[in-house]
Amino acid sequence: MLTRRHFIASSAALFSAPLTSSFAQAAPVSPPSRWAAWDAQITPANYVPETSNPWGFHPRFLPQMVKANDGLTVGDIHVDAVARYLYHIREGGLAMRYGVAIAKGNLYEAGTYTIKVKKKWPTWTPTPAMIKREPHKYAQYEDGMNAGPQNPLGSRALYLFDGNRDTYLRIHGSPSPRSIGGRASSGCVRMVMAHINGLYEEVVVGSTAHLHPTEDKITASS
Repeated sequence: MLTRRHFIASSAALFSAPLTSSFAQAAPVSPPSRWAAWDAQITPANYVPETSNPWGFHPRFLPQMVKANDGLTVGDIHVDAVARYLYHIREGGLAMRYGVAIAKGNLYEAGTYTIKVKKKWPTWTPTPAMIKREPHKYAQYEDGMNAGPQNPLGSRALYLFDGNRDTYLRIHGSPSPRSIGGRASSGCVRMVMAHINGLYEEVVVGSTAHLHPTEDKITASS
């Protein structure tokens, strides 16, 4: 015979799992219905890529079409970590050059990568290494952060892979445009959001990204 106590215990066992799961943290979201408004929000009025500079950094970091070195593959990206430039190789021996910020300390990872994914207004989740390194800064976002102008990945992101392995390195827009020209990130290459919006349209999935060594690595190997 089932007692009332047994019935309560059995009911708790039956219903505790669904009750707990209903309070699970929702995954971060990026509603496409907001993208156009966000793009307008981060694009300066009367925007001209080569001259608009409300951010106040050195004009050399504004987008410019320049002559490319001989022998480079059209469509590839090259990041000059010393000068803080990103070059997107174009037809006719030309390249579009942008200013970037790179990783601080020893977090920059030079290498050759494949761009296997690109996303508009991506969501973001810090890596376990980032949380361990700076828990006061990143632990609050361990379940992810919704897309938007304050998201660390900004308006666009190019995802870098080594073979089929996601390196968690990104070339992405940044809500901190004044960091351009410096060393500021936790491993990624940062760009002004209005700038990467233009680059994003030109980059083809499957292209190669070359992240060249920093000045300290070049000195150490010479």
